[in-house]
Amino acid sequence: MDIIDLKKKAAEIRIRLFQMIHNAKAGHTGGSLSNTDILTVLYYHTMRHNPQEPKWDERDRFIASKGHSVESLWCILADLGYFPKSELETFSQFGTRLIGHPNNKVPGIEMNTGALGHGLPISVGMALAGKRDHKDYRVFCLMGDGEQAEGSIWEAAMSASHYKLDNLVGIIDRNSLQISGNTENVMGLDPLDKKWEAFGWHVVSIDGNDIVSLMETFNSIPYTEGKPTLIIANTVKGKGVSFAENAIGWHHRVPSDEELALAVKELTKQIESLVSKEGQSHE
Repeated sequence: MDIIDLKKKAAEIRIRLFQMIHNAKAGHTGGSLSNTDILTVLYYHTMRHNPQEPKWDERDRFIASKGHSVESLWCILADLGYFPKSELETFSQFGTRLIGHPNNKVPGIEMNTGALGHGLPISVGMALAGKRDHKDYRVFCLMGDGEQAEGSIWEAAMSASHYKLDNLVGIIDRNSLQISGNTENVMGLDPLDKKWEAFGWHVVSIDGNDIVSLMETFNSIPYTEGKPTLIIANTVKGKGVSFAENAIGWHHRVPSDEELALAVKELTKQIESLVSKEGQSHE
């Protein structure tokens, strides 16, 4: 996909996840909106994977350590054909596979996650296995910024550096909001880049809602041979929906009928604007 196609896809995924949460009457809306651009670039541009063969041995691995923001991931996996799109209608319903956190009974999910702090340790193990088995797959781990308060994150960070896992990419969705408030008020993280550098990682800070920046950053990995990469993706919680952006109340909130209609209208306008730009570029 080119840049405009990726931007359109991200907007489409945002519409779908908003509809899914509205239908389910449950969901982590703000964090899923903030990480949509990251996941869109990973799955439609960067990662090596095959929906027809989810367990393909040479695939890149993705672990959603911030597992509560799974809605965008479900929408992307369905769009790619890992399971039928119609199954999205069962999200958070009784007996569904599509629960509120990643579930490895679903094709495309490597590991059940949700308890914060578990994803990076799992990713370290996968990356270490890849090195020892002489495989060239990469492991991408998406973490939340509030999750950085978990001690297991830093144990894993230390291990990844010790074992020189340059096939491991950590990504922090740095939207600066967690369920109980601003991250710096709940448990101060800054200077976050210096802390990860002190643990032996190559750290890159980018605009995590900018498609071009994400593409260029992922294309440049690994930055340093023998070092894991940490990407601080500075994002906006609730990105793409004006009334949800930077609003702590949208961490876990179900949109009303009116809010759903407004969100769809805003995101549809974004897509129409991109289509118009695409047409102009072809003239």
